[in-house]
Formats: sequence, structure tokens, C-alpha cells
Amino acid sequence: MKPVATHLAPAAIGPYSQAIVHSGIVYCSGQIGLKSDGTWAGSDVRTQTRQCLQNLNQVLLEAGSATEGVIRATIFLADMADFSVVNEEYGSYFGDHRPARACIEASCLPKNARVEISCIAAVL
Repeated sequence: MKPVATHLAPAAIGPYSQAIVHSGIVYCSGQIGLKSDGTWAGSDVRTQTRQCLQNLNQVLLEAGSATEGVIRATIFLADMADFSVVNEEYGSYFGDHRPARACIEASCLPKNARVEISCIAAVL
């Protein structure tokens, strides 16, 4: 197993890695809407979703993967009413690529984030 870390995404805020690569698969930890310096990209769900996806992209690149390598994504929302906005940003990020996905509402996310996204991807 190989831990992945990049300074282009926020550092882990607990005892975990940004991602782990094992047997050609990248397991990305959840990303929230923090910029790499640890400050919020914004308070609204659209801005936080864009930042989550940018963070995941940086972690995937560091791990030797990319957007098109994503096999499955998991989205956690603080409020399911934000689903359509998050879905728009998610669709723009993935384009024609359609990984498997789950989306659930969580009562509280780290640092009171509005959205958190994790993924599993193949090393390319």
C-alpha cells in the first residue's frame, strides 16, 4: 500500500491519508470545500462542490489517475435539497464519464461542510 499526499489539496484533518493506492486502485478520502491552504473556497454548496472536485482531481493526479479513472464516487450532503446543484457541478466535472455513485444526506460533515465527496479510481 502506498499513501498519497499532495500540497495541491488540503492536508488530512485527522489520522488518515488523502488517498491510498493498492493493487492498481486509488482509494480517495473524502474531500470538502477547503482550498489547499485550509481556508473555505466559499460558503455556498456550488462553490464547495467545485472545490471538492478540484481537490479530488489533484489527489487523483498525484496517485497516477485522473477523472476518467474514477470507478465509483460517494457524495455526502448536509442537506438533500442541495442535490440538484451538486449534481450539476458533478456532471460538469465528469462530462461523458459516468462512474457508479451513491449520494446520501449526513446530519453533520467535517467542519460543517455542505458537501463531501470521495471516490475509488483505477491507476491509469
